[in-house]
Amino acid sequence: MNVNSVSSTFLLIAFFVYLLAFLLFVLSITGKRWSNREPEEHTKRWGFIAFIVSVIGFACQVTFFFTRWAEGGHIPTSNMYEFMTFLGMMIMFAFLIVYLIYRTPVLGIFALPIGFIMIAYASVFPSEIQPLIPALQSYWLKIHVTTAAAGEAFFAVGFAGGLMYLLRAVDFKGTTKQDKREQRGIELTLFFILMLIAFIGSIFTFNGSGYKVTFTKQVTVTDAQGQQQTNTQNETYVLPPIVQPYGMQAVEMRPFLGMTEPLFTAPSWMEGASAGRKLNTVIWSVLGGLILYGLARLVARKPLGAAIGPVVKGMDPEDLDEISYRAIAIGYPIFTLGALIFAMIWAQEAWGRFWGWDPKEVWALITWLFYAVFLHLRLSKGWQGKKSAWLSVIGFIVVMFTLVGVNLVIAGLHSYAGV
Repeated sequence: MNVNSVSSTFLLIAFFVYLLAFLLFVLSITGKRWSNREPEEHTKRWGFIAFIVSVIGFACQVTFFFTRWAEGGHIPTSNMYEFMTFLGMMIMFAFLIVYLIYRTPVLGIFALPIGFIMIAYASVFPSEIQPLIPALQSYWLKIHVTTAAAGEAFFAVGFAGGLMYLLRAVDFKGTTKQDKREQRGIELTLFFILMLIAFIGSIFTFNGSGYKVTFTKQVTVTDAQGQQQTNTQNETYVLPPIVQPYGMQAVEMRPFLGMTEPLFTAPSWMEGASAGRKLNTVIWSVLGGLILYGLARLVARKPLGAAIGPVVKGMDPEDLDEISYRAIAIGYPIFTLGALIFAMIWAQEAWGRFWGWDPKEVWALITWLFYAVFLHLRLSKGWQGKKSAWLSVIGFIVVMFTLVGVNLVIAGLHSYAGV
């Protein structure tokens, strides 16, 4: 058995151990009503067991990280598969740190899913170990990417704390305009989570069934000697193509639900790497998210926020507010170092300039400014409670757009991350 297969096995083990830890955290909260023990004793005991299981899962993922590093000869953060698995690992690390501070089992119910969803999301990308492209052959890869991901991981825990606070504080029976607006905001946030789950599920389903459609076009390039060469460019879909890439034609398309050809073509201005395929994936994710949300509403027979809210009913809102703020306060200086300072130093070495308005650079700056405003409003203007919680939720949505969405729209110097 080679090291790469060992690393993949440890990642798979970590994923299922995280799932088990999540279920144990759920049991620590919901099982207390059926336990013969005192509710507080039951929560503490099963919360501790769930924490230990989480540590075991984290140890398995750390093993995956270092065995893959040994096989590839470079730190495994060079493409989307490696970066998202590393981000999932750092989210778990951030969760463990925050849990040790506050000892709040309900945090595991909301933070753990973010971690293993990231791992599942990573799994839709090619997992083969790839050689480093020249732009990444630098020791700054270790410093920049790891610290940036660590900062984003604490933002994820802050998001979990903020969402928990909103589920605890929002009046789901209220009928005022503010109540209705807050209820819609919670439902939209939960819909985004379900949309990500639908994306992962659809990729695994169609990939498992062997569904593939290949689009192709002829591209003429001129070499250094001025001679023209015609190359064939291919784009492979694993989801039924609602959208075909701009300027490309399908070699052969398997019918799906009566659809024998794409419904429309991606716009020409979408220049990101594999933009047509990614737009197609976004459409499928939205459709899948709507289906999952509809099914969840049918099962719950009420808005999802109102259905989940009782899980955090016994929590002190001030504790949840503090968890969200502290996680972001820890993550912000780490993110500042990794995503801005170290990134600019590396950019100077690699491209001869500290700043170049590359899309990823711009959105990293937007993320940094957003959390700077969050901390300013929190510390100087007294924005606590719901205002702070909403900012923590919106902030992590900005982080996710920086990680995923930017590659969809505009090509840039960081487009290799979408491979």
